[in-house]
Order: sequence, then C-alpha cells, then structure tokens
Amino acid sequence: MAENGEEKLIQMARHIAKTLGHTDNMTDDILQIFSNFDGRFREKLSEKLSDEDSRSFAALEQTLKSLDRQISRYVSAGHPIWSDSADSSSFLDSVDELIGLIRDWTPMSGEKNVSACLDRAEDLLQQAMFRLEDEFKLSMERGGESFDVTRYHNGESAHPSYSSDSEDQDKDEDDEIPVAHPISDYNIIIDALPSGTINDLHEIVKRMVAGGYGKECSHAYSSCRREFLEESLSRLGLQKLSNDEVQKMQWSDLEDEIERWIKAANVALRILFPSERRLCDRIFFGFSSAADLSFMEVCRGSTIQLLKFTDAVAIGSRAPERLFKVLDVFETVRDLIPEFEAVFSDQYCLFLRNEAITIWKRLGEAIRGIFMELENLIRRDPAKTAVPGGGLHPITRYVMNYLRAACQSRQTLEQVFEESVAPPSAGDYRKMEDRSLSSSSMSVQIAWIMELLQSNLEAKSKIYRDSPLCSVFMMNNGRYIVQKVKDCELGSLLGDDWVRKQMAKLRLYHVSYQRSSWSKVLGELKIDGHSLKEKLKFFNTNFEQICKTQSTWVIFDEQLRDELRSSVAGNLLPAYGNFIGRLPSSPEMGKQVERYVKYSVEDLEARINELFQGRGGLAGGRK
Repeated sequence: MAENGEEKLIQMARHIAKTLGHTDNMTDDILQIFSNFDGRFREKLSEKLSDEDSRSFAALEQTLKSLDRQISRYVSAGHPIWSDSADSSSFLDSVDELIGLIRDWTPMSGEKNVSACLDRAEDLLQQAMFRLEDEFKLSMERGGESFDVTRYHNGESAHPSYSSDSEDQDKDEDDEIPVAHPISDYNIIIDALPSGTINDLHEIVKRMVAGGYGKECSHAYSSCRREFLEESLSRLGLQKLSNDEVQKMQWSDLEDEIERWIKAANVALRILFPSERRLCDRIFFGFSSAADLSFMEVCRGSTIQLLKFTDAVAIGSRAPERLFKVLDVFETVRDLIPEFEAVFSDQYCLFLRNEAITIWKRLGEAIRGIFMELENLIRRDPAKTAVPGGGLHPITRYVMNYLRAACQSRQTLEQVFEESVAPPSAGDYRKMEDRSLSSSSMSVQIAWIMELLQSNLEAKSKIYRDSPLCSVFMMNNGRYIVQKVKDCELGSLLGDDWVRKQMAKLRLYHVSYQRSSWSKVLGELKIDGHSLKEKLKFFNTNFEQICKTQSTWVIFDEQLRDELRSSVAGNLLPAYGNFIGRLPSSPEMGKQVERYVKYSVEDLEARINELFQGRGGLAGGRK
C-alpha cells in the first residue's frame, strides 16, 4: 500500500516536472518541493528522476545520430535533392525533426551533456540550411529554364517576354532568363516560375525561416529574381547611365533615351513589379516580413535605376526646347505614383515610394525653371534684331508656337504651377479631368510671358526710323499673337478681356499708321486757296515715294494686308477723285489739267494694291 502511494507521488513529481519544463536545476527543484517527505522517499524519487534524465539524454543522443546520418546523406549528395520528390520529402521531414529537437532541448542547454548535443545539432542544422539554400537557388533556376514564358492563358496569369530586339535573337541567350516580347496591354501578370516550383520553394522557405535562416533565404531569392528584372529592363532598351552621362548626352540622343525610359517605367511599375510582388507573396506565404524584405531586395536596384535617370533629367539643362520631353517624364511619374504606392506599400519599400514622390516634385521644379529660362530668353533677345520690312519677328513666332504647344499639356502645367503639389492617388484623376482648369497660377504665368514678349517687341519697333513702319511691325506681330491665342487653350487662359485689349491695340497701331503715312498726302488734296499745281505736284511726289517705300514692307496676314489697303484706298481715292474733278474749273489750271494730272483714280488704286509686297520680312513664313 505504501509502495502504491509512493508511485502516485512519483507520478505527481513527473507531472510537476512537465509543468515546470526543462530547467538547469529541474531535479533539485522537484526534490525541494518534496523535502518534507521521508528521506527514503526522497532517495527513491531522486534515483527515478535521474534515471529518467539519463534515458532521455540517451534518446537525444540516439535521435541526433540518426538525424545526422539521414541529413548528411542528403547534404553530401552530388545530385539535386529536388530532382526526386521522395528524397525532397524525406529531407524536409528530417529537417523538421531536427528543428523540433533543437527547440525541445534548448531549455536544458545549461546541462553540459545536453549543451554538447545541441552544439552538434546546430552544426548539422547549419549544413542542412546551406543545402536548402542551394536547392532553393537550383529550383528557381531550373523552374525558370523549364517554364514556357511565351504562353498566354485566358483567365490565368500571362507569361509574356519583353524584348526591344528582333524576334530572331539568339535563342540560347534568350533561354538563360525568362524575359517577354512587347505587348501594349499592361493589365497582365507574369508568373516566371511554374506552380509546382513555387510550392517547392514555399516548403523550403518554411524550413529556413523555422531554422532561423530567413534572411539567407530572402537573399537567395532576391539574387535570382533581381537578375530577371535587370535583364527585362535591359531588353526594353534601358541603359544604366550615371548623372554625368545623362548630362553629357546630345539632346536628340536623350530624347530617344526618354522614350525608352517611359516604356520601361510603365512595364516595370504596371507589370514586372506587381508580378514580382505576387510571386514573392506566394513563395513566402505566411512570412510577411520575409516576403517584404525579399521583394524590396529584388526591386530596389531596378527602381533606383529608373529613378536615377528621372532625377538626372530633372536636374539637367533648363533649355526651353526640353520642356516637352520633361513634361512627358513628369506625366509618366505622376501617373505611376499610384502604382508606386500600391506596389511599394510595406515598411521596407517606403524609401522607394518617398524617393519617387521627391523626384516627381523635382521634375515640377524643372518645368517651372524651364519657363523661367523662356522668360530670360525673351529678355535677352537683342532689341536691334528687328526684321526688314516690319515683318513677323522670329521671337514672336517662336514664343507663340511654343506656348500653343505647351498648352496642349495645360492640365499638367496647371498642376505644376500650383503652389503646393500633392501626389495624386488613383481616385484623383477623374477629379482632375472634371474640375475647372482656369487656375490663376497658370494664367498669371502665361500673361507674364506675353507681357515680356510685347515689351520686347515694342523695344524692337523703336529701331525703325520710319514711324509708319514701326506701326506695321507692331500690327504684324500683334495680329500674329492674337491669331495664335484664339481658338486654343491660350485664349481660355488669357481670357476674352485680354484678347479685346490686344485688338484695341491693333486698331491704335492702324490709326497711327494711317496718320503717320497718309495724313500729309491727304492734306495736299484739300482745296484751301493755295496753288493747285503745287499741291498736285507735292501729292504726286509724296505718293510715289510712299508707294515705292511701302511696297517693300511686309504684311504677312492676307486679311490684314487687304484691310490696310482698303483703308488707305477708302480715305485717299474719294479725296483724290474730288480734287482732280475740280481742277478743270480752276482758272489756274485751265486747259493744262491733263498735263499735271499724272494718275487717274484707277491708277492710284492699282498702286495702292502694290503696297506691302515685300518678302524679306516674312522671316521664314507665318507658321
């Protein structure tokens, strides 16, 4: 009966041991609990516990030796373990058992014998992890080589391959890394590895993370996938260029490079990176931190390459002709900001998302800087560069065509000239399309450039010694400006009041031309008691001189030319007809009228129609 009671107490001691868990002084702790019991019972309890510890340690030794034999056989195998599903399954089971053994016995590592076994177990685990890492890399490489990336599946993931070269490229080279052929639809996902391989990789990931080798696994993954991304971007024509190399490129070459960059950026952010995110999440399913770290390491280099080129464009020359390509880059980055935010949403990728937004804002600064350079270009254009014949000045044609072209991107420029530019989210684009575009910042910018241009033209007009030619020059350029403003975004930016004011200025120039050119000639046709012969003589001389001079002047716009001729004829012909009609009745002229009348009214009209026939002042035409 007593022995039965002792057995129950021993069972209780075992239960207490299990409850306490393995500790360095477990046996002493249990004996202390039963210190009040009979000394013989304490002795018996101590013997039984020590005996059980010995048997457990012996089991540990035996299990470790068995695992060592099994795992070492696979670690030293000269062929890929995953070439045989039975081998891979057996190897993973052994690794699981080893990880469980280490986990269970680690609390007893303070005991000398256990500690020595755990050291051996850790060494064996390290060997297993190294071999798993190798198998991980081999599986990724083998999966990529065997997978047909050119297949397309309706309703499934697509497997395209991008290439900027011809389809007749060296097939051996193409087979090294799965890369896809050009497509225009960005709404696809690429699976560069078959589903079976992904499952195998996921099983390896679980063991490596459980074994404390998650970072090594992430590094192995990223080193393989990074090569795929870099090769894909290279096939799209994207070069790895430093800031200095970009700055030194000829503008025509840089324009071509920007076109390639736009294509590569869209493919990367809308296809390649989302596909990598999906692949990474599947392989590292259940290990979000490892998945995020791996994805960042895969995409970091390619993303930085894309952003470095953008930054080089942003800090480059502010020459006005670069505006339109810089706008293209700005719009591309802006439109891809939602993709940056969606794909790089985790903590590891935060710096990439922030860098994209920073460079996008820097591109906005570059665009504003280009407009400042346009202002400087207008200011610096020499006042002495007026064209012959009062025609259209090259600076007028350049600035107006430039602004018309720029305003085709009005929505973007409105955004650029906002005082605080915030990155648009995916839902902001509809709002941007629907909102009123009459932003004062853009209107003020354009109005200021127009004011600079007109001031420059006024300064140029003053170099003409002939006052009427000064008016013709201002009419030519003013008319061109108004025509370029009407019926386009410039007109809505500057407003109807601005156009009306310009039209009023044109009328004043017209009046000034009439007064300075023809008022003296018209004065000779007044019958006021002075000698009619002298008046007619002076009229003929002055009229001939004016026609001779103004026939070399230029009016580029046919309607304006007809208006000026009609205006001259409307004032001059009636006065001249009235004047010569009264000559026969003049005692002074008598029968000598025909001798002094050199022109008929029809002759005068013909000469007036020869005005403004010059070509030298067209300055390359009116376009």
